Amino acid sequence: MRPARTALWLRLAVALGLALVGPLPVGWSSARAPIYVSSWAVRVSQGYREAERLARKFGFVYLGQVGGTRWTGGAGPGRPQTPADGRGTPDVQKPQPTPASTSFRFWGLWGATEAPTWAPGGGGASQRCWPVLGHCMSEPGAMLADTSPRSQIFPDGQYFHLRHRGVVQQSLTPHWGHCLRLKKDPKVQWFEQQTLRRRVKRSLVVPTDPWFPKQWYMNNKVQPDLNILQVWSQGLSGQGVVVSVLDDGIEKDHPDLWANYDPLASYDFNDYDPDPQPRYTPSDENRHGTRCAGEVAAMANNGFCGTGVAYNARIGGVRMLDGTITDVIEAQSLSLQPQHIHIYSASWGPEDDGRTVDGPGILTREAFRRGVTKGRGGLGTLFVWASGNGGLHYDNCNCDGYTNSIHTLSVGSTTEHGRVPWYSEACASTLTTTYSSGVATDPQIVTTDLHHQCTDKHTGTSASAPLAAGMIALALEANPFLTWRDMQHLVVRASRPAQLQAEDWRTNGVGRQVSHHYGYGLLDARLLVDMARTWLPTQPQQKCVVRIVHTPTPAGGALTPHAAPSPILPLTQVRKNVSACAGRANYIRSLEHVQVQLSLSYSRRGDLEISLTSPMGTRSTLVAIRPLDVSGQGYNNWIFMSTHFWDEDPRGLWTLGLENKGYYFNTGTLYRYTLLLYGTAEDMTARPPGPQNATAPPTPWATSAFPTALRGTASTPSRR
Repeated sequence: MRPARTALWLRLAVALGLALVGPLPVGWSSARAPIYVSSWAVRVSQGYREAERLARKFGFVYLGQVGGTRWTGGAGPGRPQTPADGRGTPDVQKPQPTPASTSFRFWGLWGATEAPTWAPGGGGASQRCWPVLGHCMSEPGAMLADTSPRSQIFPDGQYFHLRHRGVVQQSLTPHWGHCLRLKKDPKVQWFEQQTLRRRVKRSLVVPTDPWFPKQWYMNNKVQPDLNILQVWSQGLSGQGVVVSVLDDGIEKDHPDLWANYDPLASYDFNDYDPDPQPRYTPSDENRHGTRCAGEVAAMANNGFCGTGVAYNARIGGVRMLDGTITDVIEAQSLSLQPQHIHIYSASWGPEDDGRTVDGPGILTREAFRRGVTKGRGGLGTLFVWASGNGGLHYDNCNCDGYTNSIHTLSVGSTTEHGRVPWYSEACASTLTTTYSSGVATDPQIVTTDLHHQCTDKHTGTSASAPLAAGMIALALEANPFLTWRDMQHLVVRASRPAQLQAEDWRTNGVGRQVSHHYGYGLLDARLLVDMARTWLPTQPQQKCVVRIVHTPTPAGGALTPHAAPSPILPLTQVRKNVSACAGRANYIRSLEHVQVQLSLSYSRRGDLEISLTSPMGTRSTLVAIRPLDVSGQGYNNWIFMSTHFWDEDPRGLWTLGLENKGYYFNTGTLYRYTLLLYGTAEDMTARPPGPQNATAPPTPWATSAFPTALRGTASTPSRR
């Protein structure tokens, strides 16, 4: 047993020694973890000769003094002597001083290689070359102090730069062995192992594309704009992010798209082939997808057209609207390459005619669910959706099961002057807003068009959603570890009322302004990116289901309270005190989405206004009157959704309001009412700022969730 015990102690000792001396190489890390390099700054009061001695003693390479000094010829402090034969190796050629001028000034860290190289000088004299600094020094002479103010940063000349050849160039941990040796030496007054610093140039990045001056929503011509220039100036352009536009195809060889085109993010589900090229017609009706794609990822500085919001993102297109559309085709489109595509942008949905109530089928709902739970390695696919263009018909996007899904990020529109566009639909599920146009005289959106052309006539919420998708791509580049729910939290916080004009702005229970027209306001790209960098992951999503009214079932000859159907009077209010599943594993402290599932009959559906009021007093209109909706079918297990209660505490009294806004003789019955609360156990209003904790992504899932042989019933989505 003794040899085995000895071997065990020996292994432990070796492991401890390696942990003490050897740093860990760079791998998966926190987004803000420091990265240590192989150089040290040290302070030695005895001067450069003592610093040189310390470097030799501990195996460092001496790189020189930190600070401002002026060299007049001469050997610098601690530099090696001229070789005995006086030759040297002229392997690096740098600009040579003229005989009349042999003085050079160096500022900052002079000497950035392990030793100076040698080059022949004028008159046969050898000179020392410091390649990073870009100058050579003649050998005779001496170092003189500079009396200019610039040299007074370190006037005592006690700080020196050392590097160790035996240390990895980048590490997540400091090298404790060398740090310990420096700490124990009495001649070392201070030291620090250096870490990488990320610095960016702060000049504004303004594309040179000829139509960029027309892109008023990005180039500061309107205030506030979307703050995209400021994000570009941080060096972000969507690099590494993949966006796919689900529409009528994409002109993949367009001069402003071809370089960013991604065939892996593309497919034709109308003809079942990998080529998403649109079908050309005399009316160019299939231009929609190409226009949306250009908003996201049109190339920059190529002398053509304008610039996409995320001009270095990869862009794909799915052709799925130019033919028979079924639940299968929609589901296949939404589940294409979920481990490769980060963002799906969709600007379509059911008819915006003011009377349709329609949403995704079973397979499409499953595609959404799988996308957010398994897409992007478990972080969740981001589905960005246009809210709808049915404003002229008094439509409401809560009657659209795509935009009111908790899995989609619904985007509305505003005009250059901050007005509600004529086509805009007001509803409680809209989360944020970007620019588009209004009346014919308003400027519209610049983007790519069919036949290798450009257009400045793109409009509708179709134009707003791709702008948001591009901004989200910038945020994902800044922090690729964001989940689908993280992004929705960030969008809520990065949206501002700004100058947006509407009569329904309200302040919710946590102090945020929110509108049925604009959600939480105009999306600010710079704010979105800045918050994305330091966002802490949200805790797991919780779901609390509260069944309030349902079809009566006998229970010992009696009905349970609040279980019976009730007639809908001119004004009916159903109140329920809710604990938000307190004391259970699915307890919710901070709300995200709130759903109301209703089954009711009504003689004229469009006359019924439905609202929900939270315990904190926020009233959200789930559906307003729709004069064109004359259906007598009511709502059959239809799910309404509101984002207006975001971060509120759901505990307390909830009130569902059902009000007749039409003919007095309208009648109806409420059969089922279920309140579905989504959120987290964390108090999000008390969240402190902090870094994003990055972890390795979970196991990916299959790239195609649904077999191509399946077929379903056809439907006709409307482009927006």
